[in-house]
Order: sequence, then C-alpha cells, then structure tokens
Amino acid sequence: MKYTFKILGLSILIISCTNPSAKKLEELKAEVFQTELNFAEMANRQGLQAAFLHFAADNAVLSRNNKVIHGKSAIKEYFESQTLKNVNLQWKPDFIDVSKSGDMAYTYGKYTMSAISPEGDSINAQGIFHTVWKKQKDNSWKFVWD
Repeated sequence: MKYTFKILGLSILIISCTNPSAKKLEELKAEVFQTELNFAEMANRQGLQAAFLHFAADNAVLSRNNKVIHGKSAIKEYFESQTLKNVNLQWKPDFIDVSKSGDMAYTYGKYTMSAISPEGDSINAQGIFHTVWKKQKDNSWKFVWD
C-alpha cells in the first residue's frame, strides 16, 4: 500500500510536468502573442530580412510564391534578392494555439503590406498569415514555418 501511494504520487508529478495546466497554456499563448508583436515591430524598425532571420529557427521554412525556402541561409538569400522598396508589413495574430506539450504553437491573422515596385508603382496587399512556432532550448520561440 505504501508503494502504491508513492507510485501514484510520482505518476501525478510526471504527468503534471509533461502536460502544462490550462493556466500554463494561457501563459504560453501570451508568450507567443508577444513574440509575434516583437517580430512585427522588429520588421518595421530594422527591416524584414533582419526580423525574419532573428525569429527563424535554424531549420525554418518559408512558403513564398509557390516555393519552399529551407533554412536561414536560403531565407537570407531570398530577402537579398527582393527588389521591392519601402516595404511596410503589418500583422497581428487573431488566433494562437499551443500544443499540450507546450513546445509548439501556431498563429494566424491578417496582414497588410505596402511597397514600391522597381518600376515605381505602389503595391498594396492584404491577406492571412499562418506561422508555426517551436519553443527553443533557451525558452525563446522561433518560427519553423511561415
């Protein structure tokens, strides 16, 4: 009987450590929300390339123009090849969910973009973004899919 309580107590401890509580999941959602806001702010202050490289996991993937761009070096090359000027990208998540394990999350919401084409024409676009986030060893969130 004495061992039964010890095993039961240990089991509860293990489960509570591997599956965050509802409160903890809400805290993680708030972390991801703040990460998205920081990402958007950095994009506007320092440019898209700097922000995307800062918030990308090493193995991150971008989906752009029906192409998949793998890894930080390819993401850097992608942004260096862009010819749009005065790009302004605004976004904010409308929805966030975090895995029960607390190490993965996804967001989606609306974005607006304005820029000047190489020919000098104004470009305005809006749409829906979707980002997948992974918690890193240092407890930061980095995107693995955008």
